[in-house]
Amino acid sequence: MENREVAAVRRVVIVSPDAQVIGELEPLLERQTSGPKPARVQSYPSPRDLRQIVSDGSPHTIFLDASSDRDQAAHLLEQLVRLGQHVQIIALLGGNDPDLILRCLRMGAVDFLIRPFTADQIEAAAGKLSRVPASTEGPGKEPSKIFVVMPAKGACGATTIASNLAYQWKRLGAKRILLADLDPLTGNLSFLLKIKSIYSFMDTLHRSHELDQDLWGSMVTHVNGVDVLLAPELITEGAGDLLDPSPILDYARHLYDVVIVDAGSVYGEWNLNLARLAGELLLVTTSELPALQAAQRAMSYLDNNRVGRWKIRLIVNRYQKDVGLSREVIGTALHADVFETLPDDYEAVQKALLDGRPIPSNTVLGKAMVQFANRFGSAQETVKKSSSLSGLLGLFSKTSK
Repeated sequence: MENREVAAVRRVVIVSPDAQVIGELEPLLERQTSGPKPARVQSYPSPRDLRQIVSDGSPHTIFLDASSDRDQAAHLLEQLVRLGQHVQIIALLGGNDPDLILRCLRMGAVDFLIRPFTADQIEAAAGKLSRVPASTEGPGKEPSKIFVVMPAKGACGATTIASNLAYQWKRLGAKRILLADLDPLTGNLSFLLKIKSIYSFMDTLHRSHELDQDLWGSMVTHVNGVDVLLAPELITEGAGDLLDPSPILDYARHLYDVVIVDAGSVYGEWNLNLARLAGELLLVTTSELPALQAAQRAMSYLDNNRVGRWKIRLIVNRYQKDVGLSREVIGTALHADVFETLPDDYEAVQKALLDGRPIPSNTVLGKAMVQFANRFGSAQETVKKSSSLSGLLGLFSKTSK
């Protein structure tokens, strides 16, 4: 079995101060892999000790107890990710805790197991390990953060801003950027950018078990220094039943410096899973009352489905100070801080759409986007040093979906 072969070439280490956790997991791993017996580390090691454990540069899979001491585990996870692509981490959780799951994935864990551990969980985790591409930059390259742009309702402008966000990161110096249209029903990024491809993200899902850099390269379209993964041109059978985008994003986050996802809406299991995988979720609305009501419903929906408020950034697009509700009133009404407002600049947006190009930086909206992106310049410097991305630009909106 392919997953067993992938697991066998890796050295396996279980890190947990809880002997019971190790005792439950170890026999399952021994049955699933044909390699050496898993090594035990029955404490959270210091950074110096950690490097001794994985110092030979060979592939390692670390099963890290993330529940026994969350602070120590988080610090250790951060250190492990910095060791490079040859070390992959799977978090061990004491129960189904969505906030802890998101925290671990956001920090760089490839997957997680929930007690009681089962062979099926381990098999699924091995499959995700098999999709992680080999590093092209050596030790120190961390998985990228995923930014998901979601409209509170249609015609808020999220697609336009998501695409321009990608070009802003290019200006800031990111070398590898993915802009992914993961809206299976109404994705229109190909229309906005005036590009076509015989492949879509549906093809990457269908062939996720065999993805490598050559195959991935044939799936994306390179536009102005950004890789673009498109939605299907036509609605395909089963598009409305999609559930899990993780095969795409698990692969992409190890290949790119920045991953920007254009999502179709907040609702449904596919979009919820996009929200759960996001490091930053940019929820786009306008100051019009129907859009604000939609934003209120969207935030309640995310709350009810345990998507952490800590990652949601509320963006008010096409904002006019002298028309409609003020920024402060909007924040009060939605019980959330407005992360950013973007000015209304109809002419610049329409010209960019006609040309299939980014909004020029000398327009009102273009200047606002440049200034806003510059607030995160220090985060982009961190990318250059192969550290994790932090913060993020919080613009963006979705044109007429």
